[in-house]
Amino acid sequence: MHFTKSFKNGTNKIVALGLLVALIVVLQALACTIHIGTLSITLALVPIVIGAIIYGPFAGAALGLIFGGIVTLYALVGLDAGTAGLIQVSPVWTIVLALFKGMLAGLGSGLVYKLFSKNRTLGCIIASISAPIFNTGTFCIAMLTVMRPALLSFAQGSNPIYFLFIVIVGVNFIVEFAINAVLSATIARIVQVITK
Repeated sequence: MHFTKSFKNGTNKIVALGLLVALIVVLQALACTIHIGTLSITLALVPIVIGAIIYGPFAGAALGLIFGGIVTLYALVGLDAGTAGLIQVSPVWTIVLALFKGMLAGLGSGLVYKLFSKNRTLGCIIASISAPIFNTGTFCIAMLTVMRPALLSFAQGSNPIYFLFIVIVGVNFIVEFAINAVLSATIARIVQVITK
């Protein structure tokens, strides 16, 4: 009896994570068509956060890693022009960055939720808005350090700090943050329904 229940729970978890992966693929494909500035908007953080909250930080990290792989694949086939441009300048670091920032967004939002989980709604809201901070923050740190040559190449003589924070990520981050903030209450409701 115990084996059957744990098998059913394991199967449900695999199915749910599979659905979240499918949602990540679809949302990232859609996001590749929405550009504000030089980069596309990241819409796939929402299913990553949902997975991190419901199944834990490591599930969030796995979903984020899959998201990073999808970003890389879309860049290599020409669907994500911003990342494709980075690959042209720094292929290895761009792929590492895509994988790492996605993984960190999932892991970080899951850990943030655990920290605030005594109040489930507050935990969901803070985890939701932390994901774009982890995602964009990691991107900015990489652009200022290991990918600085790419930043200098794109800035073409203008101030690289201004170019990074205003031209490349400024509006994108605000839109991603707003999407996650607005959807955080919905995420909290989804989590309440699924975990009952």
